[in-house]
Amino acid sequence: SHKVKMAVKLRTEYGSVLHMPTLKENLREKGGPNTGDPYGHKQYSGNQGQELEYMITGTHPYPPGPGVALTADTKVQRMPSESAAQSLAVALPASQSRLDANRTAAGVGDIYRHAGISERSQPPGMSVAMVEAGGNKNTALMAKKAPTMPKPQWHPPWKLYRVISGHLGWVRCIAVEPGNQWFVTGSADRTIKIWDLASGKLKLSLTGHISTVRGVIVSARSPYLFSCGEDKQVKCWDLEYNKVIRHYHGHLSAVYGLDLHPTIDVLVTCSRDSTARIWDVRTKASVHTLSGHTNAVATVKCQAAEPQIITGSHDTTIRLWDLVAGKTRVTLTNHKKSVRAVVLHPRHYTFASGSPDNIKQWKFPDGNFIQNLSGHNAIINTLAVNSDGVLVSGADNGTMHLWDWRTGYNFQRVHAAVQPGSLDSESGIFACVFDQSESRLLTAEADKTIKVYKEDDTATEETHPVSWKPEIIKRKRF
Repeated sequence: SHKVKMAVKLRTEYGSVLHMPTLKENLREKGGPNTGDPYGHKQYSGNQGQELEYMITGTHPYPPGPGVALTADTKVQRMPSESAAQSLAVALPASQSRLDANRTAAGVGDIYRHAGISERSQPPGMSVAMVEAGGNKNTALMAKKAPTMPKPQWHPPWKLYRVISGHLGWVRCIAVEPGNQWFVTGSADRTIKIWDLASGKLKLSLTGHISTVRGVIVSARSPYLFSCGEDKQVKCWDLEYNKVIRHYHGHLSAVYGLDLHPTIDVLVTCSRDSTARIWDVRTKASVHTLSGHTNAVATVKCQAAEPQIITGSHDTTIRLWDLVAGKTRVTLTNHKKSVRAVVLHPRHYTFASGSPDNIKQWKFPDGNFIQNLSGHNAIINTLAVNSDGVLVSGADNGTMHLWDWRTGYNFQRVHAAVQPGSLDSESGIFACVFDQSESRLLTAEADKTIKVYKEDDTATEETHPVSWKPEIIKRKRF
């Protein structure tokens, strides 16, 4: 059992150097190259007739090979004799550097200096470094440094160009209609307002909710607007008549978010009652109740491909759901704090989730972890991403960070001033969305305004270079 244990230890700890030639200084006494090696490793005998005074390894006081006991004799450090150095040179396997050394006729001192470096071949992925230790030089095998993050793509900075005011309470949600003519906001003043996207003028106010409106979405398949709020209500508005035509009853507490399936006529809502519900838009019937979360479900997203529904919750988990069975496919437990925002990439089969600990990127369909985006140390309420790979995260303290999706590089940080007359503490960002052209970014904020950002057309990579430090920005894995 001791032999097996030593063999395993040898293979795991010294496997990368076992192929190197070894000479025992007591080889002559033991009478052969393999007699002193209980593990059967091949030894290079060299010139057995010559006296081998010392094997050239590092200068540490340890025996020169496996199976040699550490005695007062073996641990004494001696300079090798000329005959020992010659025997080592003969014993080394042939290599290009060995042939070069023959051509230049290196002396014993050179052989001693370079023994174990150039002549010996290394396994791939390993590099040899000379380590200074107490004035002596040791050859040490060190693994190559892990590759750092690739250089991020350059994105022009975004700048604030319009502030729209009109709500009398926190603006909690925002959505742009598919035709890109107008957008809709929901507020803590219990109203839904529709605004002209080009001019920022108010077109229409809809009243009907009796508490804060927490979610709005416009259907691309019918002239309907859906809204939900803290009054437990989910409403369907007909935009031809500007009236509520359907109610979806069933949630037991405040409804925090909603989303429409892109290809089938179902609506998904999530609530503080720890469930998400799937509704048939036409019949108002509850198709499934997605239960499994143990705390409020803060966000829900739909997509056409499997998994079709993704939820993020205050129980710190993300769940990917099977729409047909109404059951959880995958539960992601990597976050340590509430997950209030989830966003799907419009082109890649990936998504991101926002939490106060990190923004994390995931790969569908099984939720494989890609990378962490660290640095936005605040409660992240909202995420948005465009086809160009710009990810926006908006937080409770009014800060907005812009990231390069592929590399996770934070290329811009924005903290817009609050509306005059508001407190500085009222600078939270509750929702953000890109318009359909992806040239405008709209944010819904706690100072009762909607802020509109656009890319700076005058910026170039020369005027706004990427301050990119590969040794600092490294991907954190979890």
